[in-house]
Amino acid sequence: NVSRGLAQLEILCKQLYETTDTAVRHQAEKALVEFTNSPDCLSKCQLLLERGSSSYSQLLAATCLSKLVSRTSNPLPLEQRIDIRNYVLNYLATRPKLAAFVTQALIQLYARITKLGWFDCQKDDYVFRNVIADVTRFLQDSVEHCIIGVTILSQLTNEINQADTTHPLTKHRKIASSFRDSSLFDIFTLSCNLLKQASGKNLNLNDESQHGLLMQLLKLSYNCLNYDFIGTSTDESSDDLCTVQIPTSWRSGSRFLHSAALFQFISFHPSVPFPVLSCLVQIASVRRSLFNNAERAKFLSHLVDGVKRILANPQCLPDPNNYHEFCRLLARLKSNYQLGELVKVENYPEVIRLIANFTVTSLQHWEFAPNSVHYLLSLWQRLAASVPYVKATEPHLLETYTPEVTKAYITSRLESVHVILRDGLEDPLDDAGLVQQQLDQLSTIGRCEYEKTCALLVQLFDQAAQTYQELLQSTNSSAADITVQEGRLTWLVYIIGAVIGGRVSFASTDEQDAMDGELVCRVLQLMNLTDSRLAQAGNERLELAMLSFFEQFRKIYIGDQVQKSSKLYRRLSEVLGLNDETMVLSVFIGKIITNLKYWGHSVRKLVKLSAVQFMLNNHTSEHFSFLGINNQSNLSDMRCRTTFYTALGRLLMVDLGEDEDQFEQFMLPLTAAFETVAQMLSTNTFNEQEAKRTLVGLVRDLRGIAFAFNAKTSFMMLFDWIYPAYMPILQRAIELWYHDPACTTPVLKLMAELVHNRSQRLQFDVSSPNGILLFRETSKMITTYGNRILTLGEVPKDQVYGVKLKGVSVCFAMLKAVLSGNYVNFGVFRLYGDDALDNALQTFIKLLLSIPHSDLLDYPKLSQSFYSLLEVLTQDHMNFIASLEPHVVMYILSSISEGLTALDTMVCTGCCSSLDHIVTYLFKQLSRSTKKRPAPMASDDRFLHIMQQHPEMIQQMLSTVLNIIIFEDCRNQWSMSRPLLGLILLNEKYFADLRNSIVNSQPPEKQQAMHLCFENLMEGIERNLLTKNRDRFTQNLSVFRREVNDSMKNSTYGVNSNDMMS
Repeated sequence: NVSRGLAQLEILCKQLYETTDTAVRHQAEKALVEFTNSPDCLSKCQLLLERGSSSYSQLLAATCLSKLVSRTSNPLPLEQRIDIRNYVLNYLATRPKLAAFVTQALIQLYARITKLGWFDCQKDDYVFRNVIADVTRFLQDSVEHCIIGVTILSQLTNEINQADTTHPLTKHRKIASSFRDSSLFDIFTLSCNLLKQASGKNLNLNDESQHGLLMQLLKLSYNCLNYDFIGTSTDESSDDLCTVQIPTSWRSGSRFLHSAALFQFISFHPSVPFPVLSCLVQIASVRRSLFNNAERAKFLSHLVDGVKRILANPQCLPDPNNYHEFCRLLARLKSNYQLGELVKVENYPEVIRLIANFTVTSLQHWEFAPNSVHYLLSLWQRLAASVPYVKATEPHLLETYTPEVTKAYITSRLESVHVILRDGLEDPLDDAGLVQQQLDQLSTIGRCEYEKTCALLVQLFDQAAQTYQELLQSTNSSAADITVQEGRLTWLVYIIGAVIGGRVSFASTDEQDAMDGELVCRVLQLMNLTDSRLAQAGNERLELAMLSFFEQFRKIYIGDQVQKSSKLYRRLSEVLGLNDETMVLSVFIGKIITNLKYWGHSVRKLVKLSAVQFMLNNHTSEHFSFLGINNQSNLSDMRCRTTFYTALGRLLMVDLGEDEDQFEQFMLPLTAAFETVAQMLSTNTFNEQEAKRTLVGLVRDLRGIAFAFNAKTSFMMLFDWIYPAYMPILQRAIELWYHDPACTTPVLKLMAELVHNRSQRLQFDVSSPNGILLFRETSKMITTYGNRILTLGEVPKDQVYGVKLKGVSVCFAMLKAVLSGNYVNFGVFRLYGDDALDNALQTFIKLLLSIPHSDLLDYPKLSQSFYSLLEVLTQDHMNFIASLEPHVVMYILSSISEGLTALDTMVCTGCCSSLDHIVTYLFKQLSRSTKKRPAPMASDDRFLHIMQQHPEMIQQMLSTVLNIIIFEDCRNQWSMSRPLLGLILLNEKYFADLRNSIVNSQPPEKQQAMHLCFENLMEGIERNLLTKNRDRFTQNLSVFRREVNDSMKNSTYGVNSNDMMS
């Protein structure tokens, strides 16, 4: 029976990993998930490893065991985990030739057990910490065994360095710090010694096993050097700021000299594996303060010497990985060392010449490893930026080499245009982020020896522009030739914009400003030429380059701080008759209007500069095509209209004042559109697509205007225009198209904007019922949408945000805005038997219960709107919260509990505030009941009763908040302190237990100090929640946190009371 069960599992594994039939794979996956959750999974995994005939069944066993040892609920007992660890080590030692993926999975299992059991003790011995002893037997055996031993250390270092989402970050940091202090240095030393031995022998890298061993050793060294020593956990994208924070206990600077020499020695091997260069990058990034000045100079000269030898003999660089790492190494030389230090290195003139040649060659071969160019430009940008500040007497020679780099970049970009078009390659100009990044770097590099940069740009621009003009005038020129010239001009316009944007006021001369004038004249002349052709054909990339140029020009040469006598304007006046910035601005605005006419769909990128009276009087589809209804485009393409109307709204506000006629005039096109939709919806047969498009365009336009109108006078005009005349149309749209988010989301967002009391613009007169009427409309829309969206049933996970949660999130934001707007007296509703408030709140609860907790935190916009709404409800509508069913109260409390540890500070702060309101309410109820006041409302009693039935909920939150304050990088300490006092007063006995467990977890000599910290925390605190008492507690808490941190900095213990704090 057992063997039949095993055979069945093996078949399922084969089906999972080999079959091409998705249905079969799906079935197999389902069956195997059941297997992993079955109670006898552990024993079956051992049998699979012992008797399994296929690698897949061994892989299944290893991954199942990894899941079992990782689970947080019902964890495996210590003895069992020790047995699994020993079994895995023996299994690997007796079977060195397993399939690579099985070995990998088993090593991963060992690493996981070791990490999670790092603080587990058996008879005063940390049983999982003898990692070097565990692998020693592997290292003394065959090459295969040696590879396994090194991989174990490498994988373990990596595993401990990476936080996982299932365990608290505090626990991860504690383990990582302890591992760093107790084992990491020994592992690094071991890997260097093994590398030394390996490089001392004649390594044959063509031998697969020897090559494999060297790769694993280098990977291990890299993982040690790439360790997150101080818990910064920077992500990969912040690469340039990276400093390797080697602990002072590794202090010996000479050790790093030796390791630098060691890795460089290996890097001269002709078929060098690229992790060597990755290790060198990390070594070059070791923090400067690890060395004294003499050591640092020696270390730098070692590094520079290594770089020189690689550049002089570059056999390893044709490999893209090696090339990329080498470029990173070059960039690190300047990010970690100063130009003044570099010029003092022996052979500096030779090295800077080699680096310049390497950069020029790399730029000319732009198609090879394009992502590496960033690091080379970063090096030259930092070098060029340092020139004014270098104090050393030795020559830096950058005036010789920087112009070569500038020239290579510019000419290589121009030459690439033809090749990209010819071979149909991806155009780098389409990657706006990349282009912007490179231009930012070039703006500094190009300003070094600026005369040479300008002369080159003028010469290239004149050539390209002349050729372009000739092609346009010729009757037999091909479209491809024209496109090539436009591509070259696009690059030149971007580059001219960049170098102008690189002007630094204190370092620029009149001559340089005159040179800028030469460049600007040329771009504006080109603009006149391209504008004259827009009716027949235009080049979008070239237009975007122009806009980028305008933005740079505006930043540098338009504004109060610009000298009006600037040589630039003198040149513009001579050539184009533009005497000052006002005239240049009018050219820009003319260009914007031209673009809006011809490039409607790009409006989003264009509304950054003001467009004037013409647009305010003519915002119709006749003049601006993107305001029309285009049945081919997506509904979501209309988003740009909101931005457009925000700009128009702001322009209109400038002179609007109380002029209702001007407002009505401006709104005419929108009035006509609303009438059209009303007309359509009143008939039974109407073109649904057309109605939707007209409505979506209209509500997007209105949202733009509503956003811009943030003054009472103008907003009240808009309010009177839309209410009550057009509100029923919006409600009808929600009823009809609730299932189509492309239609409902814009309508809901408009409503959320209308009820948002931005800058106190919603102030109704004392005799006006408009505030209450507006809330009724809001309640009606939330109720209509909420009840209908809940009829959709199960929505697939990948569509749930778009179809349901996005709309729900906007409803939450809308409800929050209206509840906190301060223009409605909500007591009126119950007084007069109006159910608008009740309906809105009940719909909120229904929607909330339809969302799993995980979704509340997984979608940032949803979590922000939910938690900010909850904050308002607990502050002003606590009676409603208190009247809810027990399961709803528990749902809300657990959502607060989970939100307390969220990464988003806004969410976390909102949770603290909500928790504070709830705790204060509870405290008041309890005080009232002990004082034998008249019986409170039944709902209050019920809420108290629920809390007394489930004390663990509040206790859990008390321990979470305390945990964050003591052990984590608490960014919102003030917010955390507010609910904490109430939590302590409601749970005094639990707090005392928690305190004792924290004190007892400290080393004996620290316990007294920790006890004193807690005594001082409650010093002078009374048993009430009055503001004065709270403020005192907040002050005490700041001192408490500082003292506890100081005490724990010198301790390797931290908290071991996992049962209390988890």
